[in-house]
Amino acid sequence: VLTMVLIFLAQLALLGLLSFALAPYSVPGNWLPEPKGNESKYLYEVWALKYSIFWIGCFAAIVAFQMYERLDENGYMLVCGGLAAPLLLQPFLAPLGPREAAQPLAQRYSFKANAWIFIFSHIGNYWYTHYFYTVLKARYTMPAWRLNDVPLALTFATHFYFTTYHTFSNLMLRKIETTWRPSSARAVFTAASVVAFAYFTAFMETFTISAYPDYSFEDRFMAYTVGSAFYGIYFIVSFPVFYLLDETAAKHTLFQACMEALGSGMLVLMLLDLVRLLLGIPFAMKGALWSCTDCKGARH
Repeated sequence: VLTMVLIFLAQLALLGLLSFALAPYSVPGNWLPEPKGNESKYLYEVWALKYSIFWIGCFAAIVAFQMYERLDENGYMLVCGGLAAPLLLQPFLAPLGPREAAQPLAQRYSFKANAWIFIFSHIGNYWYTHYFYTVLKARYTMPAWRLNDVPLALTFATHFYFTTYHTFSNLMLRKIETTWRPSSARAVFTAASVVAFAYFTAFMETFTISAYPDYSFEDRFMAYTVGSAFYGIYFIVSFPVFYLLDETAAKHTLFQACMEALGSGMLVLMLLDLVRLLLGIPFAMKGALWSCTDCKGARH
């Protein structure tokens, strides 16, 4: 605990020092997009923030009351898929505001944002999880349908987790951009803020689910310290790229959004593998295309 406190205090101290070199605008910056100028993104971020309260409450109850002990492979799919469904179905069934309702599906910000997050989440589960297996000796031991030896339910859980993370990172980056004037100092401060928030996000996820016994590490302290930095690589790449999605008047096409998510996924993969090589750890991906572990009545 003391180590993590010192790490976070050092990050805050560095950001505090860097902030002295920033030149503020004459008016306060804003956390959310301008409602009139970027209605769709504004409404989406408000919706994502409100929904975050709901899914976090659900997960907290599941862990606190150990309801996961009653879940089988289908129960995990039902819980995680059910919590992801409102986010995934919203662009189809409940467009956010009159402007989005008048747009074709592929032009709606909420649809592009969901596509971006889903692609990045799937890449993370399908590929990056094996780096956690190899580098941090992580294990998932719950009953699960598995794709490439990764519980499929996690793809859906990651979707609502990452929606929340990237919404908060949008707020942070927008506040920085609208509070201080462009300069080299602001660029350095922005980069440092992304790194700090990425590390904080990664640590908090690992810490808050530490009471869940079916996700374990060989060395819990290493998972908190080094593992948070390893996991934070995801967000060092994804936070600034996702923020740019429809942030200005020049809107992304669905194709551009998907390509940026895929490109971000590839860059993260390269960085994770670079870390693995620097640590001198051999890598082998041994997962089957489709399997079921500890499943009730399922064929393995």
